[in-house]
Amino acid sequence: MRVAQDIILDIKHLDDKVSISGQITTTDLEELKRLGVETIISNRPNNEEAGQVDFATLYSAASVLRMSAVHIPFVEYEMTAHDVDQLVNFLKKGQRVHLFCRTGQRSSVLWAMSAFMRGFKEAAIIQHVGDAGYKLSAEKLEQLISTQIDHQGISTTLGSSQRPGIDHYDVVVVGGGSGGLSTCASLRKRDKNLRIAVIEPSSEVYYQPGWTMVGGGIFTARQTRRHIKNLLTDGVTWIQYSVEKVLPERNLVQLNNDLYIHYQQLVMAPGLELYWDGIEGLRQSLGANGVTSNYRFDLAPYTWELVQNLGQGKAVFTQPPMPIKCAGAPQKAMYLSADHWYRNNMLANIDVSFYSSGDVIFGVKDYVPALNEYIEKYQIDLNFKHTLVKVDGPKQIASFSAIDEQGNTNIVETTFDMLHVCPPQRAPEFIRTSELADENGWLDVDQYSLEHRRFANVWGVGDVINAPNAKTLAALRKQVPVVADNLILALKGQPPKAAYSGYGSCPLTVERGKIVLAEFVYGGKHSPTFPQWLNNGRQATKFAWFIKAKVLPFVYWRQMLKGIEWFTKPDKLE
Repeated sequence: MRVAQDIILDIKHLDDKVSISGQITTTDLEELKRLGVETIISNRPNNEEAGQVDFATLYSAASVLRMSAVHIPFVEYEMTAHDVDQLVNFLKKGQRVHLFCRTGQRSSVLWAMSAFMRGFKEAAIIQHVGDAGYKLSAEKLEQLISTQIDHQGISTTLGSSQRPGIDHYDVVVVGGGSGGLSTCASLRKRDKNLRIAVIEPSSEVYYQPGWTMVGGGIFTARQTRRHIKNLLTDGVTWIQYSVEKVLPERNLVQLNNDLYIHYQQLVMAPGLELYWDGIEGLRQSLGANGVTSNYRFDLAPYTWELVQNLGQGKAVFTQPPMPIKCAGAPQKAMYLSADHWYRNNMLANIDVSFYSSGDVIFGVKDYVPALNEYIEKYQIDLNFKHTLVKVDGPKQIASFSAIDEQGNTNIVETTFDMLHVCPPQRAPEFIRTSELADENGWLDVDQYSLEHRRFANVWGVGDVINAPNAKTLAALRKQVPVVADNLILALKGQPPKAAYSGYGSCPLTVERGKIVLAEFVYGGKHSPTFPQWLNNGRQATKFAWFIKAKVLPFVYWRQMLKGIEWFTKPDKLE
């Protein structure tokens, strides 16, 4: 930043509207007027030193020149929040302002705090002050901010919930996908007066469980996508930016446009990150040479294209280490593909292989016998403790890190004609690197109340949380009412009462027209929604297919995202 310097007063410019200097006199006012200054602000108490021009004298002289004069005196760093508030209000009017004190140092600090209140990043503030020739360390700025902001992220002496330059909400929801939109709807259903904002950079919302069906030729990709503006609950503000950082000790969310959002209660629902770069060569290989993944909207149609065109050869399906979004999805892609080849008498010419980092086909043992029947039917070659580490698309070679029976690790390669990859997954970076994360980088919540373990006004729903359950849409659907109930209680100063049981559901599409509807709670306990006569969850049924293909999309778009909570009543905390 270029620092302007004028001859008479040694004027320094902090930005286009603010200049500062040392002590001024009445004769300096004409020069300031010529430079376009509309308001002078003195940061010196009267009689601070001998010979100092009294503020009243400057006020009178400024009035003659039709300039405003404001007195915001303080000693060294002992400004109040009200002092900062006054400066912010002047700057919000767009006036050209000149601040002064004995040397200009304390005026630069007042400007720095006003800049923070208006959403400037700390690094930018320090640079502006330094470019103007004044000193302000990162440590000192952090100290000033901490003394000005209480544990609610509000100026300690303002006496109100409003902080200039920062938008304030009763509830801020990070993430405008399934979890975020559902939470907004459920909260507004409970209290229509809540001021709620959802932070989401994308304008699209996806029904991700449908991508398996797209890859199997049952749904089209278009059926799984809608615009967020058509789904957002009335009265909820959509902030279309990304989150840069969360400051839970100050109740602030920093956006990637350098502004801050203040909250009383925070709901974290940003989902997870598909770590494509965790496998060497994978990102460059996707969408060509037979390499695909139903975990991406644009690639699921390519899966179906490959399935239809593969008349013979080797089809490889992979599953990375847990946790992942929908642990059954890698198998679903495999079963639907094999079913198509089986129905079209091509399976005898296609070698189907499943490579999994785990050591079992499914983590809940009740459903393993039914899955084994289909593995035998499709003659699938199972390879456990095999983790995909490299993909060479042009050569169609997949490399795995394999652990043998003796515990030794070796690299195993296989060729392929079709490769369906489930990528490794992790929490978003702004979660992993924050105070909100556990030792593995996931949002650290109590697995029952879904309240953060260290910050009582932070809640989590969906894939980002570290609860020991499956990361499925069905799990999220059960979590949202728990968070909504407990958050409303928290706003009233009451402890949480609702509990999440760990419910998860995985409709395993073992063939077109039949599904093994796996439902379970914490501890891997079988927990069916429907009576056995209607749906035997331990076997593949047509009823479960009807639920998956017809009912669940309707429930998602028309009910869940609208705050209608069928079959989701929370348990009670003990």
